[in-house]
Amino acid sequence: MNALVQSSNRTEGGRLIPRRAVPGLTVPTLDGGFWDLNQQNPTRFTMIVFYRGYHCPVCHTYIRELDRLHGEFNTRGIGVIALSSDTEERARITQEKWGIEHVTIGHSLDIPKAREWGLYISASRGKSSSGIEEPEIFSEPGIFVVRSDRTLYWASTSTMPFARPHFSELIQAFDFVEKLNYPARGEL
Repeated sequence: MNALVQSSNRTEGGRLIPRRAVPGLTVPTLDGGFWDLNQQNPTRFTMIVFYRGYHCPVCHTYIRELDRLHGEFNTRGIGVIALSSDTEERARITQEKWGIEHVTIGHSLDIPKAREWGLYISASRGKSSSGIEEPEIFSEPGIFVVRSDRTLYWASTSTMPFARPHFSELIQAFDFVEKLNYPARGEL
C-alpha cells in the first residue's frame, strides 16, 4: 500500500480527504447558542453549507432554496446548517430579508477556521451587484457532508459564487447513496 493511502492526515495539499476526520467546527447561531459539529447526531449525515454572506445575491437565492427544501433533508436524516463569516448583525439581516425560517444560521466564522476547512478566501471589492458592501475579507462557498463518525463523505468548494451544486439534485443523490450504501469516494 502506498504512503498516500496509509496517511492518517485529514488533508492533502490543504484539502479535506473523504473517509478521514474533519476539523472541529463550533460557531455562534442566531438563536443565541452555539452549533458544534461534535454535538450533532443526525441519523445519516450533517450537511454544512458555507455561504459568502449577506452581500451575495447568488447566496440569497441559494440559501432560500436550502430553506425551502429543509424538510426534505430532515426526513432523510440529514442535519443542515448554513454559515458564513458575516457578523451576527449581518446574519440577522440575512435571515430577516431573505426569509430564512427553517435552516440554522451560523455566523462569525473566523478566516483561519474557513481555511482549515479548505474554503477559498476573498477580499472586498466594494459593493456587490446587489449594492451591499462586501466584508473586508470573507470565505467563498462550500458544502461538506459529514458522517456521524465525523469523517468527510462529500465536499464541494468554489472560488466563485456561481455554479454550485443544486439542492434538489443533492436530495436525489442522498436517495441513491442510501439505496446502494454508496461509499465516500476520492479518498486516495
